[in-house]
Amino acid sequence: MASSAVFIADPEQSEERLKHESVALPEEIDKGSMCDEIVGSSGALQKVLSHVSKVAPTDATVLVTGETGTGKELVARAIHRRSRRSSRIFVSVNCAAIPRDLIASELFGHEKGSFTGAVQRRLGRFELAEGGTIFLDEVGELPMVTQIALLRVLQEHEFERVGGTRSIQTNVRVIAATNRNLQAAIAAGTFRSDLFYRLNVFPIEIPPLRERREDIPVLIAHFIGRCTRNVGKNVRGIEKNSLDLLQSYSWPGNIRELQNVIERSIIMCETENFSVDETWLAQQPVASEAKNQSSFSQKLASQEKEMIESALRESEGRVFGPSGAAAKLGISRSTLESKIRSLRINKNRFKSRAGMPAGRSWFESVSITPLRANGAA
Repeated sequence: MASSAVFIADPEQSEERLKHESVALPEEIDKGSMCDEIVGSSGALQKVLSHVSKVAPTDATVLVTGETGTGKELVARAIHRRSRRSSRIFVSVNCAAIPRDLIASELFGHEKGSFTGAVQRRLGRFELAEGGTIFLDEVGELPMVTQIALLRVLQEHEFERVGGTRSIQTNVRVIAATNRNLQAAIAAGTFRSDLFYRLNVFPIEIPPLRERREDIPVLIAHFIGRCTRNVGKNVRGIEKNSLDLLQSYSWPGNIRELQNVIERSIIMCETENFSVDETWLAQQPVASEAKNQSSFSQKLASQEKEMIESALRESEGRVFGPSGAAAKLGISRSTLESKIRSLRINKNRFKSRAGMPAGRSWFESVSITPLRANGAA
């Protein structure tokens, strides 16, 4: 009788085998998981796409908000492609990438000789986008003077070139985007509230990747497919431990960070199985950019409150007038009153009590003369 052999697996070998177990990549991304180059089918993303489909056929101004790397420009392009202006040009401007003293010229153009170096007339982005859509990324970085010019475009549909005197009519749809907290910027006096309300006609907030984790596998497959075509490699699967790592990571840089990690991995990959070096991912607990911005906004508001209270203290509670707090701070009375309300400052506690007898309250210092009969003094 032949003896039977029993194989007892080495636990360490089994763990190592499971570690490198691969998961097959789909041959083709499900069309239902991709819309206008926006990949995913999570509930959070479907809500965004629903808003896109509703606002696209209109000419309403859209404000797209979300953390950096979430795909705000993709959403703007999706709106344009579904609009009546889809056959016309889509012009994208990164307001943070242009020097502050040149942004007005970039957006609205300039006349010859309007400033040093202006050797000829130049058309701005709004004129180039005529009849189409202009996307103003990082709109929160615009300087105040340019904000006023943009407000005029939104209100009156006209502008003037830098150095020009003639009003130019414009027919352009505006889509703006920012990763900043514009409400905090308004409180800090760096962004106009009237411009915010003109831009915020139809707000769309894009969720960070950590709030739509169910989209990560299809995003991974999408980026692997794109990167392998670009570099000429053939990747058929992904190591399971790498997939688990990518799904559990919090992605502070959102989709842009995921794309960069995958592209780097494809370049380094020497087999048909995709894998990720875990040392490439941040090891510290991730505080989201939204939280960082919130902390910064709170600090900014605290400093602003201290400045206003100091000015009120010096002016003995007076808000306006030559020696009032508004004059000391160099802002208008209405702006200061608005900030006092928003920061919940009690301006009455800074009012002067000069002339009161020492150690007596205001009420005790008031003398009351009793009235005589028939109203005589």
